[in-house]
Amino acid sequence: MIELASAHPTTVHTLPNGLTVILREVHSAPVISWWVAYKIGSRNERTGQTGISHWLEHMMFKGTPRYQQGELDRLIDRAGGQWNAFTSMDHTMYYETMPSDRIELALDAEADRMMNALFEPEEVESERTVVISERRDNENSPTFWLNEELRAAAFRVHGYHHAIIGDMTDLYSMTRDDLIAHYGAHYRPSNAVAVAVGDFETAEMLAKIEQYYSDLPADPAPTLFTRPEPEQQGERRVVVERPGHTAFVRVAYRTPPATDPDWFALTMLDSVLTGPDGNIDNKTSRLYRRLVTTGIAAGISGSLEETIDPYLYNIGATVSDGRTLEETEALILEEIQRVQADGITLAELEKAKKQARASFAYAAERITNQAYWLAQSAMFGDLHWFDTFIERMNAVTLENVQDAAQRYLTSRTRVVGWLVPTGMEDEA
Repeated sequence: MIELASAHPTTVHTLPNGLTVILREVHSAPVISWWVAYKIGSRNERTGQTGISHWLEHMMFKGTPRYQQGELDRLIDRAGGQWNAFTSMDHTMYYETMPSDRIELALDAEADRMMNALFEPEEVESERTVVISERRDNENSPTFWLNEELRAAAFRVHGYHHAIIGDMTDLYSMTRDDLIAHYGAHYRPSNAVAVAVGDFETAEMLAKIEQYYSDLPADPAPTLFTRPEPEQQGERRVVVERPGHTAFVRVAYRTPPATDPDWFALTMLDSVLTGPDGNIDNKTSRLYRRLVTTGIAAGISGSLEETIDPYLYNIGATVSDGRTLEETEALILEEIQRVQADGITLAELEKAKKQARASFAYAAERITNQAYWLAQSAMFGDLHWFDTFIERMNAVTLENVQDAAQRYLTSRTRVVGWLVPTGMEDEA
């Protein structure tokens, strides 16, 4: 058993069957959030089975021999709790946030469906229809197509090249046996991390967890399918033509994983260029002033995700009517070159840090979010990632930001995407 340095008592324990358990006492409210995270996401999927992790997540709500479909919905709602799940590129997570005195329902539910999920043929086909419909809904957005093509150009080999929802051809062709095999290979204690945060005593909570999970099979951890991406040899460009009237630009660069110190410098750079994450106004960001205030773009955004493997820093702009893709892209590149040549100011860096601290503090108020970030940290293989987030952010210097811009935002690792609108079909 390991004690983590934290503002709240935190313990890490591994059960004999390989399940890693993280417990954090937070006595601010009579609530406990229980998360079970599996080390399987879309990055581990093979061609022909893209989207299988997300589809499997849907099947986990279809019941077990003990809990019929819909029964847990009613029980958790009646207990005053909430539950949900999501699939990411790197992992799949399930959670319940419950009144403290009803947490055993969550423990039982997740232990049961870790081993006993049902795959009734009619339910498999029903969810096939659901995920295909979800994919079609995504396709109604022009930027979905642009982002998909950009990602595929950036990653020729690595599993980050396809969308979490999967390719349509795979959603039609995958079978029930594929889902069952994927479930059996990856949903096991040795491939999972369980996190509890909230109003409990550690020894008592651990005893409850052992009661529900210690008898689950001690199968070895699976060998996860991954393919390292070769080094990019030069700029790549994609052009997507879709019905509509609005043009979009994406400029993306290969960036390090979230555990790399440079990731935090790039987060500060993103805040300066496009604005901070969260519900904070970005009108003072460099690219907003350069593009939106001047009427060249209708909107600007930046995206730097927390990932296990190197991914992308993505800058996006919505081109204003009467302006061009060429000039919008050129101005984005000019601002990047300015940072590379001259750096950012101390005032910009301090503002970015202040905004990051505010967003982090707001998000961390919720017990559910705290549990999620601990689970995320475990997925990264760095249990201190969440607890040291602000410390690492505060340590970023002006030199770190300029160096990161020079190192990662290069033409060699750049991928540019244009969405060219073709008008609407009924206008022809």
